[in-house]
Amino acid sequence: MKKFLVTVAMAALAVPAFAQGAPQRVAVIDVQRVLQSSTLGKSAYERLKKMQDERVARAQKMDEDAKALENDINTKKLSLSEEKLTEMTKQLSDKKIAMQRYAQDADREVGEARDKELAALEQRIKPVIDALGKEMGLAAIFNKFESGLVYASEAIDITETVVKRFDAATAPAAPAK
Repeated sequence: MKKFLVTVAMAALAVPAFAQGAPQRVAVIDVQRVLQSSTLGKSAYERLKKMQDERVARAQKMDEDAKALENDINTKKLSLSEEKLTEMTKQLSDKKIAMQRYAQDADREVGEARDKELAALEQRIKPVIDALGKEMGLAAIFNKFESGLVYASEAIDITETVVKRFDAATAPAAPAK
């Protein structure tokens, strides 16, 4: 038993000696803020917004067409033949189904484009974060709001530094004079 206690005590004393060589500082970054503040993040956001706006405009046009047809059916309902009324009602139903399909397709397309843009940005920003972590002697860098952290001091938030380095690393080279 005494031998066991001595072994445990030696192990407990040895742990700090092994850990002294490894960095013990941590930092956090707000990835959302990096995406919203960086030059490439802003341009990706603009491309996605343009794509979404185009989809919304087309959906609004489809909706206006369906409402016009529905209004036409309601105003001419009494004067139309049963056959013509059935035909127009089917057209309206087809337009509504087409609108639903378009909305689903547009949501999927925008979602896929967003995922693709985020993956490309992540691939380009990761080396900047890695280099900054090594330079600052950090043991870990956490995503501030997605890592399970409940609290992080602003003193360990390196978001602004990451944005500046990322913009500098991805800025187009100035033309030589």
